[in-house]
Amino acid sequence: MMKASPAARSWIAAGVRHELLTRVLPALRHDMVGPVSVMRMGMLMLKRQVESPHIDAQACSERVALIESQIGELIEGVRLLRNWELATSDEGIARSALVQLCVSLLRPAFSLQGVQLDVAPELEQPTADDEPRWPRAAALRYLLLCGLNYLHDASPEEPTVISIAPEAEDGLLLRMGPAPHGELNGNAMSEAAVVHRAPRALAIDAVALQGLADDLGYEISVGDDSTVRIRLGAD
Repeated sequence: MMKASPAARSWIAAGVRHELLTRVLPALRHDMVGPVSVMRMGMLMLKRQVESPHIDAQACSERVALIESQIGELIEGVRLLRNWELATSDEGIARSALVQLCVSLLRPAFSLQGVQLDVAPELEQPTADDEPRWPRAAALRYLLLCGLNYLHDASPEEPTVISIAPEAEDGLLLRMGPAPHGELNGNAMSEAAVVHRAPRALAIDAVALQGLADDLGYEISVGDDSTVRIRLGAD
């Protein structure tokens, strides 16, 4: 049997990145739809003010300011989509900020499926001025998302906790285990949650995780389907 060529391995890694982006798109879409909904309501209220026999200039000014602020948020959301491009240059990202961003993208869907994300307290603190920033933020985002989704896809169909903790100065330790009794509602995932779980044919396995890490140039260590260690410094 022929071995995969370097180009083929790159395509496989690109497929993994595409799957990860597909999984977080609902969260990204939600963040962009919010300002649109506020703008529509603001426009409706502004229209009513303008059509009124007695125009309230102050009220109109407030509606315009609201719409302007929401347009700014929408533009910022569109701009942030560039951050998913591996070729985009950036100022790097701190470890705590990386964890908080990835957790915010995954927590709603994971919670629906009986998987809780538990972040170590030191990673939940605001980024300190002296906290090291690691280059290639987009690559690190894909790598951490992949590690978390790998554990998610390997988890049993019962309440599970994935913990995220710092390791040394440049690493993260992801560990999966059963949820403490009573911590999550119910003893098993609901039927709807099972339906929303990624099809096993598209599940991210250890081969997909390692392939992505190799393509991005990072070192990872996978242990017995329940732990993942990630080094934030590229090889």
